[in-house]
Amino acid sequence: MAAAAAAAAVGGPQPPQPELPAPGLSLDKAATAAHLKAALSRPDNRAGAEELQALLERVLSAERPLTAAADGEEAAAAGGGGGPGAAEEEALEWCKCLLAGGGGYDEFCAAVRAYDPAALCGLVWTANFVAYRCRTCGISPCMSLCAECFHQGDHTGHDFNMFRSQAGGACDCGDSNVMRESGFCKRHQIKSSSNIPCVPKDLLMMSEFVLPRFIFCLIQYLREGYNEPADVPSEKDLNKVLQLLEPQISFLEDLTKMGGAMRSVLTQVLTNQQNYKDLTSGLGENACAKKSHEKYLIALKSSGLTYPEDKLVYGVQEPSAGTSTLAVQGFAGAAGTFGQLDSSDEEDQDGSQGLGKRKRVKLSGSTKDQSIMDVLKHKSFLEELLFWTIKYEFPQKMVTFLLNMLPDQEYKVAFTKTFVQHYAFIMKTLKKSHESDTMSNRIVHISVQLFSNEELARQVTEECQLLDIMVTVLLYMMESCLIKSELQDEENSLHVVVNCGEALLKNNTYWPLVSDFINILSHQSVAKRFLEDHGLLVTWMNFVSFFQGMNLNKRELNEHVEFESQTYYAAFAAELEACAQPMWGLLSHCKVRETQEYTRNVVRYCLEALQDWFDAINFVDEPAPNQVTFHLPLHRYYAMFLSKAVKCQELDLDSVLPDQEMLMKLMIHPLQIQASLAEIHSNMWVRNGLQIKGQAMTYVQSHFCNSMIDPDIYLLQVCASRLDPDYFISSVFERFKVVDLLTMASQHQNTVLDAEHERSMLEGALTFLVILLSLRLHLGMSDDEILRAEMVAQLCMNDRTHSSLLDLIPENPNPKSGIIPGSYSFESVLSAVADFKAPVFEPGGSMQQGMYTPKAEVWDQEFDPVMVILRTVYRRDVQSAMDRYTAFLKQSGKFPGNPWPPYKKRTPLHPSYKGLMRLLHCKTLHIVLFTLLYKILMDHQNLSEHVLCMVLYLIELGLENSAEEESDEEASVCGPERCHDSWFPGSNLVSNMRHFINYVRVRVPETAPEVKRDSLASTSSDSLSSLQSSRRPKVLQRENSGTAQVFSLVAERRKKFQEIINRSSSEANQVVRPKTSSKWSAPGSAPQLTTAILEIKESILSLLIKLHHKLSGKQNSYYPPWLDDIEILIQPEIPKYNHGDGITAVERILLKAALQSRMNKRIIEEICRKVTPPVPPKKITAAEKKTLDKEERRQKARERQQKLLAEFASRQKSFMETAMDVDSPENDIPMEITTAEPQVSEAVYDCVICGQSGPSSEDRPTGLVVLLQASSVLGQCRDNIEPKKLPITEEEQIYPWDTYAAVHDVRLSLLQRYFKDSSCLLAVSIGWEGGVYVQTCGHTLHIDCHKSYMESLRNDQVLQGFSVDKGEFTCPLCRQFANSVLPCYPGSNVESNLWQRPSNKSIQDLIKEVEELQGRPGAFPVSISSETNLSKEMESVMKDIKNTTQKKYRDYSKTPGSPDNDFLFMYSVARTNLELELIHRGGNLCSGGASTAGKRSCLNQLFHVLALHMRLYSIDSEYNPWRKLTQLVEEVNSQQGNEEQQPEVPILYHDVTSLLLIQILMMPQPLRKDHFTCIVKVLFTLLYTQALVALSVKCNEEDRSAWKHMGALKKNTCDAEKSYEVLLSFVISELSKGKLYHEEGTQECAMVSPIAWSPESMEKYLQDFCLPFLRITSLLQHHLFGEDLPSCQEEEEFSVLSSCLGLLPTFYQTEHPFISASCLDWPVPAFDIISQWCFEINSFTERHAEQGKALLIQESRWKLPHLLQLPENYNTIFQYYHRKTCSVCTKVPKDPAVCLVCGTFVCLKGLCCKQQSYCECVLHSQNCGAGTGIFLLINASVIIIIRGHRFCLWGSVYLDAHGEEDRDLRRGKPLYICKERYKVLEQQWISHTFDHINKRWGPHYNGL
Repeated sequence: MAAAAAAAAVGGPQPPQPELPAPGLSLDKAATAAHLKAALSRPDNRAGAEELQALLERVLSAERPLTAAADGEEAAAAGGGGGPGAAEEEALEWCKCLLAGGGGYDEFCAAVRAYDPAALCGLVWTANFVAYRCRTCGISPCMSLCAECFHQGDHTGHDFNMFRSQAGGACDCGDSNVMRESGFCKRHQIKSSSNIPCVPKDLLMMSEFVLPRFIFCLIQYLREGYNEPADVPSEKDLNKVLQLLEPQISFLEDLTKMGGAMRSVLTQVLTNQQNYKDLTSGLGENACAKKSHEKYLIALKSSGLTYPEDKLVYGVQEPSAGTSTLAVQGFAGAAGTFGQLDSSDEEDQDGSQGLGKRKRVKLSGSTKDQSIMDVLKHKSFLEELLFWTIKYEFPQKMVTFLLNMLPDQEYKVAFTKTFVQHYAFIMKTLKKSHESDTMSNRIVHISVQLFSNEELARQVTEECQLLDIMVTVLLYMMESCLIKSELQDEENSLHVVVNCGEALLKNNTYWPLVSDFINILSHQSVAKRFLEDHGLLVTWMNFVSFFQGMNLNKRELNEHVEFESQTYYAAFAAELEACAQPMWGLLSHCKVRETQEYTRNVVRYCLEALQDWFDAINFVDEPAPNQVTFHLPLHRYYAMFLSKAVKCQELDLDSVLPDQEMLMKLMIHPLQIQASLAEIHSNMWVRNGLQIKGQAMTYVQSHFCNSMIDPDIYLLQVCASRLDPDYFISSVFERFKVVDLLTMASQHQNTVLDAEHERSMLEGALTFLVILLSLRLHLGMSDDEILRAEMVAQLCMNDRTHSSLLDLIPENPNPKSGIIPGSYSFESVLSAVADFKAPVFEPGGSMQQGMYTPKAEVWDQEFDPVMVILRTVYRRDVQSAMDRYTAFLKQSGKFPGNPWPPYKKRTPLHPSYKGLMRLLHCKTLHIVLFTLLYKILMDHQNLSEHVLCMVLYLIELGLENSAEEESDEEASVCGPERCHDSWFPGSNLVSNMRHFINYVRVRVPETAPEVKRDSLASTSSDSLSSLQSSRRPKVLQRENSGTAQVFSLVAERRKKFQEIINRSSSEANQVVRPKTSSKWSAPGSAPQLTTAILEIKESILSLLIKLHHKLSGKQNSYYPPWLDDIEILIQPEIPKYNHGDGITAVERILLKAALQSRMNKRIIEEICRKVTPPVPPKKITAAEKKTLDKEERRQKARERQQKLLAEFASRQKSFMETAMDVDSPENDIPMEITTAEPQVSEAVYDCVICGQSGPSSEDRPTGLVVLLQASSVLGQCRDNIEPKKLPITEEEQIYPWDTYAAVHDVRLSLLQRYFKDSSCLLAVSIGWEGGVYVQTCGHTLHIDCHKSYMESLRNDQVLQGFSVDKGEFTCPLCRQFANSVLPCYPGSNVESNLWQRPSNKSIQDLIKEVEELQGRPGAFPVSISSETNLSKEMESVMKDIKNTTQKKYRDYSKTPGSPDNDFLFMYSVARTNLELELIHRGGNLCSGGASTAGKRSCLNQLFHVLALHMRLYSIDSEYNPWRKLTQLVEEVNSQQGNEEQQPEVPILYHDVTSLLLIQILMMPQPLRKDHFTCIVKVLFTLLYTQALVALSVKCNEEDRSAWKHMGALKKNTCDAEKSYEVLLSFVISELSKGKLYHEEGTQECAMVSPIAWSPESMEKYLQDFCLPFLRITSLLQHHLFGEDLPSCQEEEEFSVLSSCLGLLPTFYQTEHPFISASCLDWPVPAFDIISQWCFEINSFTERHAEQGKALLIQESRWKLPHLLQLPENYNTIFQYYHRKTCSVCTKVPKDPAVCLVCGTFVCLKGLCCKQQSYCECVLHSQNCGAGTGIFLLINASVIIIIRGHRFCLWGSVYLDAHGEEDRDLRRGKPLYICKERYKVLEQQWISHTFDHINKRWGPHYNGL
């Protein structure tokens, strides 16, 4: 190949070169390149090759740039370049030119791309990239797709999700090894290799010559840059080198993107060994190359690696700084063969050496393994490149380049092999790295691409010993952090475990390696090799044993532990990831019978490892007290493989079980864990801190349980099924430390347990037995049954969302095992057991997600308390499940009382485990059950209902699983050999139940009541024994326990254990045994024990019947049901016994006992026939009496508390109903504020703080609790019909031109341009944006009380969700958020009748009165001069109102601080509140009724405060608009005189509603009704005229003239002033005098509405024009005078409101159609006043016709405010916005957000967009919503609300198919809009109730 020839030229003498032109001009470069290309294309190209070589030698010399960079010199040598970077740029330019061979580089790229056979996508991405994963299409679970390929493929209906890449990844589209072809996208579906033409030879010829040199140059740079100092090189230096190399690596990356043709050239270059050898060997004269090679060797050496050519014997190499411990530990015998070391051999050889080396070399053929760790030989560029990539800790750019090459198949194989070859080196670098997290991600980024491919993994496993390498590397990695195990025998233990406190485990540094291992084990072909290789299995078990017994807990007995270690997280994670997940991976390949051999191998080596472990920790037969480890991975491996063997492989269980002694040892530690769980829950470990509870919870938590507790319990079940049942049962009670409690005596002593823990430990022991005997997870349930049982258990505890259910159901935890949650069976089981409850809203505002709840039949038949107990992390969940069960029974009428947990039938046992049921039929258990029943019946202390429940459960289990139906004859004859054991004759529960026990001898303290003072003669009556084992009498030989025959659990167990051991072990070990028992002997502090004899005379059956009486509280309550109905015995499954309490349980058991044997049936009948004597009276000691009284008192107290709570709850409920209904106007019960009886002279208020009621007075004013907030909701009304949508493409934009606020702003600025400022400020209202809205919860308080309340809040150190300094507080009664108090004006609330009576004064008189009253300044009943408390408060609240909004929303005047401004602001506050109330009512008053919040409206009080302040500014009577409205002005000409002064605003341009408020607020309060009506009538005439003018401007010239004539004809009729036609024609003729209608024809057409005006449409237009005014006025009247609003149809709203306001004459007939003009009541002759008004307009339009016209036309129909409409699917928003760049800084924001009110795109928390310390969202919330912002966070799908200085997360309006939110898009399932939620959000925005409904607020400190 040409490249080889070129390379050969390097070493030889350099030929003379033609003088090259100066490298400055690209033209010359191109020429040179073209010349060289031509030279190389000749057949004989030696000369060309040499010439090119020399040129490259010059251009790419490695010395220059880096010396420049290193020494900081200006790179003078770089050929006149500027800075240090110039030389590299120059070199790159040359390379580009040479590659292109004289053409343009871009054209060259395009040409190469044309030959791209891209069948694969291979797009590489880094962390945080958004990608997709489709489980339906994936073959490997690691499969991922880039967004583009995903959206171009068809995945409808598939199980896919979007995810944010954690470590980076690559797109698998087109790779059929990883995904199914059906999922490929359109681009990669075509197998395109066929139709791509062949690459012309000359196109890439230059590349083959240039690239080797270029890559070599890069490698030299990397060698140069790496200085190996004594310590670790600082990251800064490394990063510096990498920054310099950025352009070179980017250049390579660009080459890879040119497609397949270029990639294959690169592959050739990177893998060609000859090239590498020639260029890098460091031979030849080139000093630079030599130096570089030396650096390379130093770097290798310092990494603890050898270079094979050094011919070193591996063990003897000098240890240098970073060498791994193993290289040094000198395998001195490396020359000798180690072979497979024998275990005992090794003990001797290593026993004496220190700890770190124990059992170090249990590796197969260790010489080979040593080489795995320490030898690297690089044969190609690729290998050395990877070496440096690792050395530099995986720089992102390098990683991306290496991955971008992967679509090339040849490269993929070469790279994978190289990666494997460097695996040990990767591990070493990772361990030393400071940035292990980043590095881990980068490693996995690479390895997941390589090892997910089964074909590749198999090839590497076969050719490169991948498995050996991985296991060895893992083993060596863990060996660096081993410590001595303290389990069992601290001094002599030889076992070592990992130290969970080490960084390696704490930071999870091992996960990349473990994750790769799990990944390759998921391939069947690889796993099979692993399972067949005995050496590997031995090594692996050795690895697992490092985790066996780690993180040992020792119980603190004296004081609380000082420092709570948190290492348990690390320990659990390590066991799950490093041990359990590989185990599940292996198990997934052992599913069929043919794989039996594998299981045998694993089980064999597992047992060997366990045996070694028992020896190493010196374990005999008793576990050391007070310590527990939750980590027994060897036990769990063994258990899980056993389970698989029986379940799937049909192996005979006994063939893989060890001998009895081993089984006894095996059961000890798992049993110890179960007992410790009970101890932890009994608070016996409380001194160890919270972390021990954390461990107990983690052990059973859903992600861990099937790798921890399930295998443990299964292993115990296996042991129990094979060991002697009496031995097993006694072990259990001994482990749980309750042996001493199991005595018939009423008092006992427990040497190992405090009395207060006894009850819960006994419950623990019995519960454990119940679980052990009834759990069938591994004993015969099918996978679907298990799934169903798990699901039912979780659903019974609580309703669950779909995702939490997926999370809680323990799936096979290995994520790569191919068992995917969400698979078909999950959904089908879910729909079978649960009903879906759609997401709902509660009126309180809390939003529910879609939940699944168990179906009724599930509660009825499948609720399984045992499964629930096993799976609960918190004990309260068990209670929760029982409560829900109780509720179900009550609701369905099955059982009214408090039920007991139901007994559930079990799946049949697998035959291999039949032995387990022997536990239920062993005497020990029967003795325990008998004793406990007796104790419960006799009311001994420390027994609970739970104990009884479990006892009955065990009896029932025994009856259900009785071994064989006994024949009655057999039972009556008692075998002679059984007589010696006086308790029970046999071992079958059925027959033992009826066995009467007469006397029992017990050992009790002398003080006990049982000690009779007479002789012990009665002992002879029946040689009895006791279950009492006080201090293990047999062993300790205390007192004369030999004489009385005492039955002792422990002694029995000892005996059995001795027997078994004598059979199985040599005498040598025997010597050690007794030592353990001595640990238990306690100091002889116990009081003297004596023997007493109790007369019992009961059998289990009789005890049960008495228990029935006791439970039911009646004598003779049990009556055998079969005596009435013989059917019961034939058809025993009776539903009536399924659910119920203890009584039902007893009846069920007796029925089953009777069914099982006729003898039992007869005995039950007999017992019932004898009238049962009352339960013997107990001798109650004073102490017991005390405890009983205490119990009784407690019970009573509890009942009292319940009653109180219930009462409180109902009171609270009724209060909530009256106080908190946010959206239900119907059922409002108004509170005292608006008392309905008008005759009450003075309103009475209740203070919610001091509780006194009374009127509000001057000195002690009462106030309403109010919340003032600035609002821009009104400004968001729009005038167009279709709703605004959120923009989701570049084209869609939202402009704020058509909002109410914008229109008003334009109008005000127009007026201010042409008219006098002070007059303008009276002509409009402000507050459309930033208006102040006042709302109250309706509660009142004394203002002085409020002040002291605020003081107390200020001193309260508790962190509140509000800021007291800003005056914020919560209402002391209903806790509603508030920030001010509005003083109540003294006096009546509803105006008294006097004011209400309609007077008969004429309108003219009233007008005069109004004028006079307005003229009187401050004619307020309270004189302002005398400062009272009330007036002070009114001023302060006014200040609050002003400060609520920003200055820009209050100051509109041209002269800052002018009083007109305040005046405008004040009446606008009233306007804002009225307008908002109108919006809350839906924009009209059709519904009528009281105010939405009759009791919650504070408008009345607000009006008083505003009026008080308005009266301070008297309007100069000259300018009072009232005169213009009601009088004709004579001197018309005076205005013309002063031209220079701006005119006043013409009255027709005034906003009528504003005038109304000004007029009313200028009047002295309280206002008289007839004055009010008078003002309304006058203003209506103005309004109507405005409507006519607007109408006339709207229509065209012909219409105008037609109307002018029509009206003129009628002008002289009687009611001309009330006919709109007449008035309209008059208006037109008046205005025609001016220039209003004279406009250019062109514009005319634009303004004209095309409709033909009919009288109907004109009438409608006029009504619509007037309606907004009528609505506001009616509301105002309603608030001032307390009159109810009538309800009506929409069409009659005008007439109803006008009659309500008194505009309609009372005698008005309603027959003919209603005409709006009939409401007119002109105070002065209509035509005169109209012409006066029109004159003002005409004089204005003389100059400004255009603006004059614009000001007249007002849009009357505004749509209610709405949030933007959102698209159906969230993905459309996400795809557009998550990559959108910020308009300020043009970067893609980290947290993009979008405003839902106006659609603005903002950065959340973005520092780039900060202005004066305000981040963008906060700033926008002030500008867009006056402090309220509603933002959708794009990357999280949640909505965040900003209100002033606080914010809260509101929730999401996008839910997935199961009705759940997906905050932070963690699950990545498709999300759809939930319209109801969005409505709720909008409702809260419009009604300003965010503060009340959302509870979790926090300060944002302007940082959002």
